[in-house]
Amino acid sequence: MQLTSDGRLRHLITLDGLSKSLLCDIFSDADIWARGNSSRPLAEKLFINIFFETSTRTRTAFEAAAKQLGADVVNLNQATMAGDIKQESLEDTVRTVAAMGAVGIALRHPDAGAPQAAVAAAAPGIAVINGGNNCESHPTQGLTDAYTIRERVGDDFSGLSVAIVGDVLHSRVARSNLHMLRIMGATDIRLVGPPELCPQILQNDLGASVFSDLEEAINSVDIVILLRVQRERLRAMPQESDYFRNYGLTAARLAMLKKDVMILHPGPINRGVEISDSVADGPQSMILRQVTNGMAIRKAVLSRLCST
Repeated sequence: MQLTSDGRLRHLITLDGLSKSLLCDIFSDADIWARGNSSRPLAEKLFINIFFETSTRTRTAFEAAAKQLGADVVNLNQATMAGDIKQESLEDTVRTVAAMGAVGIALRHPDAGAPQAAVAAAAPGIAVINGGNNCESHPTQGLTDAYTIRERVGDDFSGLSVAIVGDVLHSRVARSNLHMLRIMGATDIRLVGPPELCPQILQNDLGASVFSDLEEAINSVDIVILLRVQRERLRAMPQESDYFRNYGLTAARLAMLKKDVMILHPGPINRGVEISDSVADGPQSMILRQVTNGMAIRKAVLSRLCST
């Protein structure tokens, strides 16, 4: 579904099943955009963001990247979607924007399988890019995080030890990062969080070691990827003070880690819950670098999928 018969990327729904060579090709494209390439391969083309869930960073990054590539961009969001009021199906919404001549769609949707449904409904030649769906996948965030790590270590992640900390159960970012870490060669991947947000069953389901003790899990790791506590998906929100005491990355915990440890977070960050101010704003934090790199990655994806 994602790849053409000759192995080219046609849609981007998940990182699962993609090859390392393809990811590295995308990173090489991103390098070109990061160096300030000013070409406009999407000039006079229409790109549409369809976001059934609220978003600031992802929607804005797609919009800004597409505009800088020359596209005309239309945003359909939760507050203005006909489907919220008139119960239009996702498939009919996709068919409608396809009929407007769009070359690409970035979709965020709360349902499992929604990106696949959009691909099935889209006309030939229209690329569908998953901007995050359900707890399943957020591929451009996974690519962004990999690109950020690659700046430090290159294309070989095989010697890295990585801890993914927080609300793993509800996190599409965690799942995309697991896929990308495995593709890039990492084998020491640790999932960390309170049992209700990181249950032991994930060790079998996701194939990574599960820890409930943060300090044990992050000892000697090279990279810590913090996850947002997703209040909107939780029936019972843990006490923020308790969560921060047990799982927040503080200056004291950071001092226990390697001096060159990389701290990542997809945002938005909850200061004083997942991370302290001093760590979020400190030299090991790659949080703003991830935002910058996310632009280069989305330009690489959009130019690859939507410019032909």
